[in-house]
Amino acid sequence: MSNHQHFLIYKPYGYLSQFIYELKRPKKLLGELYDFPENTMAIGRLDEDSEGLLLLTTDGMMSEIVRSKKVEKEYYVQVDGIVTQEAIEELKNGVLIGFNGKKYITKKCTAHILNEAPIFPERAKKIRDERHGPTSWLSITINEGKFRQVRKMTSAVGFPTLRLVRVRVGNIHLNDLNPGEVLEVENFNV
Repeated sequence: MSNHQHFLIYKPYGYLSQFIYELKRPKKLLGELYDFPENTMAIGRLDEDSEGLLLLTTDGMMSEIVRSKKVEKEYYVQVDGIVTQEAIEELKNGVLIGFNGKKYITKKCTAHILNEAPIFPERAKKIRDERHGPTSWLSITINEGKFRQVRKMTSAVGFPTLRLVRVRVGNIHLNDLNPGEVLEVENFNV
């Protein structure tokens, strides 16, 4: 029986997926949400302006396993405008994004339009409202994770991301966790 601890967390908007921030600007860090044990690390990251499911562990090996298994990550994405089926097909087949100053074609992925907007708790920072024009919600599932990849993908097909929530990592779902909520689990069955 290992003495490692594992956590699921709904990372709120505006937090960094880390515990230490070296630069001087004040940033909200994960340690403010819960009294995590020493050596806790995030497996993968969510950008400061993204929300949703984040896995944390004190076990470096577990972190490696989850990252190496090319685990699917599913995101619910609110975008600006009414998404076309054509844009969805483009997303599925791979789009050209910039990454580290180079062009990169994303791997094939799964994407579809969500006919009903998912119900998430209000976000701390208001998302612009419908008076600025319609928005759509999509589900995008990828098993790679380049920097800000999903945002770059929706922009590449003409629909900038307004809100991004990770709802699933492998077999682990966000379910009804609330922003900032932390759940300790026995292990990650990704």
